[in-house]
Order: sequence, then C-alpha cells, then structure tokens
Amino acid sequence: MAESFTTREIDVRTGSRETVHDLTRECASFLRDAAAGRDGLLNVFAPHATMGVALLETGAGSDEDLLSALRDLLPPDDRWRHKHGSPGHGRDHVLPALVPPHATLPVVGGELALGTWQSVCLVDTNKDNADRKVRLSFVS
Repeated sequence: MAESFTTREIDVRTGSRETVHDLTRECASFLRDAAAGRDGLLNVFAPHATMGVALLETGAGSDEDLLSALRDLLPPDDRWRHKHGSPGHGRDHVLPALVPPHATLPVVGGELALGTWQSVCLVDTNKDNADRKVRLSFVS
C-alpha cells in the first residue's frame, strides 16, 4: 500500500488549433505541494478521448515536428468513420493509440527526474475542444 497519494485536477486551455502544450511547470508546482521533498511517482492523465501526453523537447521545433508527423500519419480529411465534429475529427480519436493519454514519471527529492531537454506535454489535435482537464497524481 502506498504511504501517500495526492491527486489534483487542473484546467488547461489548449486553444482552437493543433497544439503541443507544455505542462512541466504545472507538474512542478503540483509536486512542490504534493511531494514535499519525497521520492515517488507522478502520473499525468488526460481524461479525454482525443488527447495524449508526451515527453519531448519543446521550443526547438520538435513540437511542430510532432504535429507534422501526426498530420502525415493521421490526415485531417474525410477518410475517418468517426464523423461528428469538424472535418477530419475522427483522426483525433485515433491519436491516443499513438500518443497515450497518460505518463508516469519518477520524482526524486520532490522534483521531476526528467532528462535535460524533456518536457511533459499535452498533445491535442482536437480543434473542437479548447478547454481540457488533466489529472496529476503523486504517490510515494
């Protein structure tokens, strides 16, 4: 049984276009309260059928490269059987099979143990839903 478990749901506005939204600061802020200097695990979960969580470098083009690769793999056109929403929205429902809606990350001394260039990001190709929720959970 876990010694300690803390969870919080946060609101995130991803906008009305495809985006990679960096959550690293929100994760660090949550851990300052929840981990209080302890080791454990942070789980980041997006409770949406059209969004994923990824670890990647941001700000140097990798975020746009990821969105470009996803457009190549999952074109926003009329091929999808899932038809509600804007044209091509069916691909948004396939996204979580490629970019899972969760990540579990090590926490050491109350801080995320990320690599030098790693950021915790939401990947959202759904232009129809700009307001999102993310569940952050810490266990030690």
